Amino acid sequence: MNIPRQKSALALLLITLAAGGAYWYRQSSEQSLEQRYKVQAIERGDLTQTVSANGTLNPVVLVNVGTQVSGTVTRLYVDFNDQVEKGQALLELDDRLLAAQARQSAANVVNVRAALDLARATEARMKALFEQEYISRQELEQAIQTRRSSEAQLAQATAAAEKDEVNLRYTTIRSPVSGTVIDRVVDLGQTVAATLQTPTLIKIAQDLSEMRIDSSFAEADIGSIREGQKVRFTVDAFPNRSFQGQVQQIRLNPTTQQNVVTYNVRVSLSNPDHILLPGMTAYVSIGVASREDALLVPNAALRFKPSETNGSNGNKPVSGAAPAGGPSAASTTSGSAGEARGKGKKRDTASGTVYVIDHDELKPVSVQLGITDSRNTEVLGGELKAGDKVVIGENIASSSGKPSSVGMRLF
Repeated sequence: MNIPRQKSALALLLITLAAGGAYWYRQSSEQSLEQRYKVQAIERGDLTQTVSANGTLNPVVLVNVGTQVSGTVTRLYVDFNDQVEKGQALLELDDRLLAAQARQSAANVVNVRAALDLARATEARMKALFEQEYISRQELEQAIQTRRSSEAQLAQATAAAEKDEVNLRYTTIRSPVSGTVIDRVVDLGQTVAATLQTPTLIKIAQDLSEMRIDSSFAEADIGSIREGQKVRFTVDAFPNRSFQGQVQQIRLNPTTQQNVVTYNVRVSLSNPDHILLPGMTAYVSIGVASREDALLVPNAALRFKPSETNGSNGNKPVSGAAPAGGPSAASTTSGSAGEARGKGKKRDTASGTVYVIDHDELKPVSVQLGITDSRNTEVLGGELKAGDKVVIGENIASSSGKPSSVGMRLF
């Protein structure tokens, strides 16, 4: 019969498939560590640690031109982006009411001056009559008092007339500085009212070739910022271009929002081409520390944590190293830092753990860390040296199916 033969062939096929699967599983489980993990060599190089914040570009001097009198705008002499000189007329207000008041004050001055002339003439006659003893001293003193009162009234009327003349001149609003008009708030026919808070009509930037950045840095970063430090920043308008500035001032007045304390750091910069405009958002970066020819470890190696440390390959941690699973400390300490290896001397540094492949074993190595940037961290102490290869990730999932996880937070 052919049935027994078919059963035998089917059984042979199943056995072959089972053997092949077992062989494939054994080969994959015994994959070398060099194939399983991604490694990168430790190198020496320059490193700069920076602190960053966002800020706003502003002119060094921004003048808000207002009005001291009320009225309706009858003429506009400037518009956006116009260049103006100091004393140049910007706009005019309707001056008819103020002109009439000025004429009224001038007429009042003439009237009071006439009264003063009469009082002086009366005083002279009273003096002559008093010398001839035709009038009493009281009448003479009354004439003198009338003359003095008229002089005071003339001074008061003259001051009022001058005030009205000044207010009349205020109907023509002039630029207090030379610069560029960056904002015009009013239009022809609009009525402006002078109140205790002077309304803004026009904004003038005095000099756009020199600008500043007002940025807010967190209190954790402000301790490393000093006046005079070099600043690099970018703006969205020119994403592929970097600009330079200098820390001009650290404002001592803190700002607290949602329990977050920030300080205003003012950055001065040159803008000779006038390509940086007021109001642009600046992404500021300040270099607060730098090292030359430092031993650099990738930040990915410090974050790496293997999914298992005692697998089929017999991986064992080196004696005296931190247990597999990451560093025992990852924050900067002051006076209570861990002792440096082999010296028993305290260091004001952070510690971390990296993993190296040594004789087909994944071994953790403790290191002392210094400054860091977004890619690398300075190694101050430990068993690493230039050329050593550290693990920065896994090429495939571990045999348990668990992906590698983050093991530390740098700072």
